[in-house]
Amino acid sequence: IKQLPLTQELKTSLNSFIACLKKNNSTEKGYFFKVQSLLKLELRKRNNTAIFLVFALGIIFLSAKIAKADGQVTKEEIYTFKEKFNIQAEEMSEVSKIFNEAKKSSFGFKNIADQVGNLFSDNKVLLEQLLNNLFYIAEADGLTSINEVEVLRSISQSFHFNETDFQRIFHSRLNNKESDPYKILGVTREDSDNNIRKKWIELSKEHHPDYLIAKGMPKEFIKEANKELSSINLAYDKIKELRGFN
Repeated sequence: IKQLPLTQELKTSLNSFIACLKKNNSTEKGYFFKVQSLLKLELRKRNNTAIFLVFALGIIFLSAKIAKADGQVTKEEIYTFKEKFNIQAEEMSEVSKIFNEAKKSSFGFKNIADQVGNLFSDNKVLLEQLLNNLFYIAEADGLTSINEVEVLRSISQSFHFNETDFQRIFHSRLNNKESDPYKILGVTREDSDNNIRKKWIELSKEHHPDYLIAKGMPKEFIKEANKELSSINLAYDKIKELRGFN
């Protein structure tokens, strides 16, 4: 935190927030929203830096909550968190402090998810890739529990995704035999061939690397988006085969 280019007021609030987490103090919620409010002010002053800071804070807390959702945090989940969000060696000490205290805190993930969802409501692709990476953490120990799925569904709602969106993201992560190609595209079996094609084109554009780079997407997220794009294309191919159209 000492190394971050923040105002003194923001540094003080962030340190107070971490201190409350350590003590499991009920005032932590107030400090969290104060930190978010101050970060929004920074956002107006220094767009890229502030975006990173707000997003990073949300990532750490939501990752910790997902890892803890099934009752225990495994080494695989911690490794996946570090890998998927590209935590650098020099950042690990401070990040680990926040992660470890967040997973013990009684402060609900819903409040954090709501704040992230509202702040980035104009960048749905970014929120989708964050949700995708949270899925990776839940899957890291080899089994995604029902509780983890429900936490992810709640985060999805906080990000302003509907159930169709959630099912699309969820099914894109399943293996080819278990996934429903219609749900991956966010369409129904009653939709026309033309509407399904339009949805495939829309999703393909949203997940194309050039589009994501233009949106300022972190490179780790672009890598995962490419995997989702592969699932989207495979789903469309399966539907074409089932329906017999090109």
